[in-house]
Amino acid sequence: MSSLEQARELLGEFPVVDGHNDLPWALREQVRYDLAARDIAVHQNAHLHTDIPRLREGGVGAQYWSVYVRSDLPDAVPATLEQIDCVRQLLARHPAELAPVLTAADMEAARREGRIASLMGAEGGHSIANSLGTLRGLYALGVRYMTLTHNDNNDWADSATDEPNVGGLSAFGREVVREMNRLGMLVDLSHVAVTTMRDALDATSAPVIFSHSSSRAVCDHPRNIPDDVLERLPGNGGMAMVTFVPKFVLQAAVDWTAAADENMRAHGLHHLDTSPEAMKIHRAFEERNPRPVATVSTVADHLDHMREVAGVDHLGIGGDYDGTAFTPDGLNDVSGYPNLIAELLDRGWSRSDLAKLTWQNAVRVLGAAEDVARELQGTRGPSNATIGELDG
Repeated sequence: MSSLEQARELLGEFPVVDGHNDLPWALREQVRYDLAARDIAVHQNAHLHTDIPRLREGGVGAQYWSVYVRSDLPDAVPATLEQIDCVRQLLARHPAELAPVLTAADMEAARREGRIASLMGAEGGHSIANSLGTLRGLYALGVRYMTLTHNDNNDWADSATDEPNVGGLSAFGREVVREMNRLGMLVDLSHVAVTTMRDALDATSAPVIFSHSSSRAVCDHPRNIPDDVLERLPGNGGMAMVTFVPKFVLQAAVDWTAAADENMRAHGLHHLDTSPEAMKIHRAFEERNPRPVATVSTVADHLDHMREVAGVDHLGIGGDYDGTAFTPDGLNDVSGYPNLIAELLDRGWSRSDLAKLTWQNAVRVLGAAEDVARELQGTRGPSNATIGELDG
């Protein structure tokens, strides 16, 4: 049996839990949530990285759908609610394929049913508008992790890709972490500054996740995780979910992306814009400046290093599909996960290690957060602290 055949067999039993997919934002940008215009029941290769046939082909058993909104939007809360509504509409349209999931037990039930467990993650603390009541509202609507920042700082946490502001987490930021622990909402440290990572690990009483981040030692990008933080994951019980975005995993792509982003800004466009107009400008730039290409092996290099530093019990996968303009060769869309598992098999990863990477670690971490929440809810009620009270 070939490595690829072995990979597919393994994924049949222990499918991928992917930590981050931006399909809802792509649906907002492309068709303003007209789900019939991008019917994911059929192949959408020309428009999207994600559809149900390719999720099945890729061996995906659970997906955290990102309910991301840009941090420069003036109305982040209603926009986040629209994103949540999009996920709910998707689940209602495809009940035989997509299972609404809130708990680790729900994930296992969906796996037994052969449905894709569907969870939600809010990408950026700006989505709560400095309100712990809004945080609780998002949890009540099904959001099970929140990334503390996106690309920009918010009032209480520093981002990896912005100038330092509060020096990590402010007092209110630490209260946000504590309230997330009390709810059972996972603290996601992708996108945050290293100071914020360390502060969050100091403040949390539950496991954290990195929903889509790779190794800074392998590729020196501020979105990646330094080794000293990876070394803390065993003590915390959390996990780092490796991402596939070439500009985060391949050093040559880091430098190329900086030039490509500057080109976008020179044309008056946001550097994360994936609209047809923006992609036309991207393609023209790429014709003049050939893009360095990441591969399955590039991603596997990160996983090898992260396993060495953090241990296999603390790793997962977060591809960031439909949130990036470019993908590695062999991981072109959500059908590509078997190629990564086959590569790891060829590198000597055991079946038990791969089962942890794909499924078991993510289920364990969510379950552990639920356990912590039950304990905390027995000792304290909801926090009504405000940023004004705590940060002045």
